This record gives sequence, structure tokens and C-alpha cells, in this order.
Amino acid sequence: MNARNPNRRTFSYEDALNTFPQVRDLTTAAIRQIEAMLNRVQSRDELEARKEELQSAYERIVQAWVEEVSSVGCEVKGLWLVDWDCGDGYYCWRFPEDSISHYHGYEEGFDDRVPVN
Repeated sequence: MNARNPNRRTFSYEDALNTFPQVRDLTTAAIRQIEAMLNRVQSRDELEARKEELQSAYERIVQAWVEEVSSVGCEVKGLWLVDWDCGDGYYCWRFPEDSISHYHGYEEGFDDRVPVN
């Protein structure tokens, strides 16, 4: 899901924090769309019968989220996982964290992130 982003930009921490509410809201909206879709399924049999249709709808929602978040200039690194390029690495956030509070270098990933000081 690592989306190469033509709108990619470099963010100061303040810039990242300023765009965070938009990214968080886009993410929350996509998650709610998926939850609403699944909550309408009445039974396991219906889930199985509509498996392909639901999977396709899920993929469309996630892809729209990737495009929307990428349009902000961020990089989507996984499902509900977003990075802001800061010039020497990434500010990193994953839903449902309350804020952008972690950083990792270009060669590291989510597992190697450290708190922003």
C-alpha cells in the first residue's frame, strides 16, 4: 500500500500538525464508511454471499482514502498509517493515535519509530 505520491512535500513539524486534523478526519470517515457497510450485513450467510461485492467496496473506500491523504502531500505506508516527510525522515501516525507524536528515519519503519521531542 506504499503509495508513491506526486504531491509529496516536505513538512516542518508545525506543518504536519496543521494538516493532521484533515488526515485524521479523512481516515475516520473512511473507517466509518467501512463499518457502516459491514453493519448492514445481517448474517454470516449474507456476508459470504456478498463477499466479492463487499471486498470491492472496501477496496474502493481504502483507495479513495489513499488518494485523499496523498493529495495533502503525505505518504500512505499501510492501512490507516500515514507519514509526513520532514526532510530527514518521517513524522509517523497510525489511527487511532491522538496526534503525530512519532518519527522514524527513511530507512526505518513503523517498528523503529521514536517519540518526537
